[in-house]
Amino acid sequence: MEKWTGSAAICINEKKELLMILQGKPEEEKRWSVPSGGKNTNESYEQCCVREVWEETGYKVAVNMKVFVKGEGLVHYFEVNLLSGVPTIQDPDELIHEIAWKSASQIAELDLCFEEDRQLLLDYLMSKV
Repeated sequence: MEKWTGSAAICINEKKELLMILQGKPEEEKRWSVPSGGKNTNESYEQCCVREVWEETGYKVAVNMKVFVKGEGLVHYFEVNLLSGVPTIQDPDELIHEIAWKSASQIAELDLCFEEDRQLLLDYLMSKV
């Protein structure tokens, strides 16, 4: 059995806010994350990143560069540039409940899906200010 791997997108707008999604199963408490998800067998990590952003937010993006890898190669984080689109949830898994741009001060207070991402995201966002 193949181990799960995936990609995550770091997308920053002109206001220096980070693209975030509120997600969770219907019975779960909803938490915030950057757009992310599992890599399909025949796609690259970059293609996975672009697809996940489209599915979860309705935005078309282009990968700029790899930022970091978490968990011994499990999740590849990419900086992406927003190309077009309007916020539209298209998630085939129906786990996405909201799409929003969040500032550093908001990210510092959000309930995150992956608490270990908080400092990484804040540091990256602050490096772009």
